Amino acid sequence: MLHTALAGLRASWGRLTATILAIVMGVVFTTGTLVFGDTLNESFAVQAMGSMDRVDVIAFPAEETGEEDAEPPLLDDAALRGVRALPEVAAATGVVMASAPLLDADGRALGSFPTLGVSVGGDVARYEAAEGRLPENGDEVALATLTANQSGFGVGDTVTVVAPDGAEHEFTVTGLVDFGLDGQVSYRGAVAFTLDAAQRMTGVEEYAEIHVRAAEGVPVAEAESAVAAALGDAAEVSTGQEYGEELAASAGAQAGVFTTALLLFAAVAVFVSVLVIHNTFTILIAQRQREMALLRCVGATRGQVFRAVLLEALVVGLVSSALGVAAGIALGWAGFTVGASYLDASASPGVVVTATPIVVGLLVGTLASVVSALLPAVRATRVPPLAALRTSALTEEPNRRVGWVRTAVGLLFLLLSAALLAAALTMGASQTSMMLVVASGMVCFVGVVAFSPLLVRGVVALLGRPLRRAGVPSSLAVDNALRAPRRAAAAMIALTVGATLITGYSAISTSMRATLETQLDEQFPVDYMLFSQWNPDSADEAAALPASVAAELESSPAVDRVFTERTANDEEGVFVTAYPGAELGVDVGGGAKEGDTGDVASGAVAVTENVADRLGVGFGDPLPLRTAAGELSPTVVAILPDGGAIYGVVTSVEDFEQLFPDVPDTGAYVKAAEGASLRETADAVNAAVADHPAIQVSSVAEIKSEFEGMLNSLFLAVLALLGLAILIAVFGVANTMALSVLERRRESALLRALGLTRPQLRRMLAVEAVLISVVGGVLGVALGLLFAWAAGSTTLVGLVFSPPVAEIAGLLAVAVLAGLLASVLPARRASRVSITAELADQ
Repeated sequence: MLHTALAGLRASWGRLTATILAIVMGVVFTTGTLVFGDTLNESFAVQAMGSMDRVDVIAFPAEETGEEDAEPPLLDDAALRGVRALPEVAAATGVVMASAPLLDADGRALGSFPTLGVSVGGDVARYEAAEGRLPENGDEVALATLTANQSGFGVGDTVTVVAPDGAEHEFTVTGLVDFGLDGQVSYRGAVAFTLDAAQRMTGVEEYAEIHVRAAEGVPVAEAESAVAAALGDAAEVSTGQEYGEELAASAGAQAGVFTTALLLFAAVAVFVSVLVIHNTFTILIAQRQREMALLRCVGATRGQVFRAVLLEALVVGLVSSALGVAAGIALGWAGFTVGASYLDASASPGVVVTATPIVVGLLVGTLASVVSALLPAVRATRVPPLAALRTSALTEEPNRRVGWVRTAVGLLFLLLSAALLAAALTMGASQTSMMLVVASGMVCFVGVVAFSPLLVRGVVALLGRPLRRAGVPSSLAVDNALRAPRRAAAAMIALTVGATLITGYSAISTSMRATLETQLDEQFPVDYMLFSQWNPDSADEAAALPASVAAELESSPAVDRVFTERTANDEEGVFVTAYPGAELGVDVGGGAKEGDTGDVASGAVAVTENVADRLGVGFGDPLPLRTAAGELSPTVVAILPDGGAIYGVVTSVEDFEQLFPDVPDTGAYVKAAEGASLRETADAVNAAVADHPAIQVSSVAEIKSEFEGMLNSLFLAVLALLGLAILIAVFGVANTMALSVLERRRESALLRALGLTRPQLRRMLAVEAVLISVVGGVLGVALGLLFAWAAGSTTLVGLVFSPPVAEIAGLLAVAVLAGLLASVLPARRASRVSITAELADQ
């Protein structure tokens, strides 16, 4: 039986091409993702340890447990002198780290947060220049590589940094520094100075870190203990090795999340591969019933036939998996090389290949192949030998019936999915409800797979009515699909998976865009928003907006109205906002869910839903607000939707000034005058902020454009990943058509003998393939829209569901094209069948 199985495998090798490709693609994605994750982890570890291998001991200020808004604690000169005086210490350097706003090429402050000013160099230098050199005097700086990429500045350029007194100072860029895994630099960027220049440009004399090198012959652990004893409770001390490992572990956790997300796409590809493999083996076993019946007649047992089929699947799985693992390693390395810069990862010494991706890849491909062949192998043992030898029609007979067990199971899963979905929607927006939606989708798809033959039969019968009028080839194509609904369902279900996910992601993307636009238009119907940079080094965080800015804007003929914003937290942490100069309910906070924002006045407030729930207040209830300046209990007159531009509590200006008498304006909103051009309004805004580079100017159109660009980029990335599943599905449809043509050679010859021309035969098979693909695409679109709406409803408050009409049309067009491409080679082979040879062959 071993020799027979291997001989059968060699004879069927060409028919297994699509199966091999499906396994290879699934394994490539799985192995490539694991290699990518391992290489990314190694890169992070190299970065972390690379910056710390020059530091034996590192000390940070201990976190205070006092007031929540207290200034961050720092280490002073006395602490540094005490560390340097230790006999266990050879050298120690204090590091200044505080805000030092860098201006971009247009003279505006770079980023939403002030750039971090960092002192580098000294006796113990944690950082080295990745390009150029570190600054050596007060007129030189180095930039973080991330900041250089964001600003466009490079070595040799002149840059401007704003001092604490507002004065602008110019520096020459001497180098670029890779700050590795520093958390603040990752979102703020950094400008590196000498110590004196850093203290001058940040206005901070104390140190955020102290770097220590142990004395010669002193163990690092002993030096760490000595530094910890000298600094006492004022600092947290660890060895450079320990701190580097903490950074690497934290970054590794982030890399793990990214890798897990990619593995989800790999799981989709593997699932689609399983469907293709199962369908292929089902048809192959059906075609070889005579061969297996003959084996049974000459003495082969059921078990031997079963094992022979699984052996074929095992060999195919091993060979295909080995090819997939090799290609996956190359893909993982290529993916890291391309994506490292986007993930703040430095170049790794080389691709990291451990045993895990190799073993997992081989197991995934081999198990997928063997598991997919189990049911076909069982069916192969159930055919009576003499019956199989008497007829060739058995190959299609099992596909005509859809058993009541399959129907009942499918219906049960669909009902369970509906129940989970209903529970998720009744719970409202929450993480639990989102998990229920995901669970509902998974259960639903199991039900669809079981129920798909009936769906195919119903949809094909419906779509087939107009096709039957298009001529004999189209009518025959409809009959072919109806005659074997299980086979058609198996061919199209893989395409359904990809169509569901692509439609779902596309619908969520367009709905998020529509929701943002609606909320901005309702809550802030303005053209420009002006805010000072938020400073994490300051207890107040947001800097005051100069009054001259609003005054100059109000005097411009290109501006219709200007209103400002003030924000603060009360003693309970409630976020309170007021809008001087605004007409509440018109300029701010339109579209309240209950009540009217226009009713907000002295003694009345509007509250967003989640804050109202957290505080336990509702419409018409008093809301206690307490600050050091006083206490008020205004009445809630409006409930605002969550997820918009407004958060917390909106009060009248009078109530806000009573609670927070010293809080200035922190932002301004500008509405263009009617008839003014966008250029005129933009010039007026730029002129008003010209002397205030720290003020960030955003137009609503820019916000929408940036958000849309981010969503488009994300969707394109997802589309590229899911494209693999679509590609596998197309191979599955092509494979099904090719094997079906081989199975129906006598039928094709008979049709030709009855007068069907070769072009008509090719058209018949093309229509059949397109019909299967369109059914799979339509079903996927329907499921994608359903679960996108459910997912959006449980995550986006105030969802404006917007079906992606253009994307859906494009997807269905791709389905038609996929069907046509899948039918080309099978149709060509069918049209070349010899009529006399096939009809003479008994």
